[in-house]
Amino acid sequence: MLKPIRWNTFIRDFFVIQVGFALYGLSIALAIRANLGTGTWSVFEVALADITRLSVGTITIIVGFSVLVIALALKEKVGWGTLGNILCIGPWLDLALWIIPSIEGNLLLQSAMLLGGVLTQGVASAVYIGVDAGAGPRDSLMLALHRTTKLSLRMARGSVEVAVFLVGWLLGGPAGIGTLVSAALIGPAVQWAFKIFKVQPHRETEEMLSESGVAAD
Repeated sequence: MLKPIRWNTFIRDFFVIQVGFALYGLSIALAIRANLGTGTWSVFEVALADITRLSVGTITIIVGFSVLVIALALKEKVGWGTLGNILCIGPWLDLALWIIPSIEGNLLLQSAMLLGGVLTQGVASAVYIGVDAGAGPRDSLMLALHRTTKLSLRMARGSVEVAVFLVGWLLGGPAGIGTLVSAALIGPAVQWAFKIFKVQPHRETEEMLSESGVAAD
């Protein structure tokens, strides 16, 4: 179930992917602290964090492992980057949330933080997807659903995103205009970052980006 590790470039790949994970955690923190609405998964995870009193980063790790278990049950192959995604983004996110203050009543600054978060997430995706060490747990689930149900990648991803958003919203998660902005802009942001950094995604990731129009995570 695990993709082979390229040991000759592992040390370099590890440090590069950590940069991507750190930027990804920063991007989520910016959206949360902007208080205009977060991405769909963050709506769900922040709601769970508020209910359980655990940190958002800890909830991100728990949710990531839960999603991974489902993907593995559907016999989807994962890589060491998938495990790194689960274990590392959460701590980076908590660190960023500790550093960045919550902003309210300043729409210009809040908008800048939200858009900066989207741009940063695009760059982060290009950096860690470029390592080609395995899709994130949520994208692994999407690929597993696509393979087992014959749904299109767009439909598989969209179904999961809508379900997660609805549950998060019902639990009181931070849904808002920022959620719509993130959904509309994250695909173009990732594609722009891929072009700037000259990332050549493997076939599954390329199909995922072109068909679903969302970032890999």
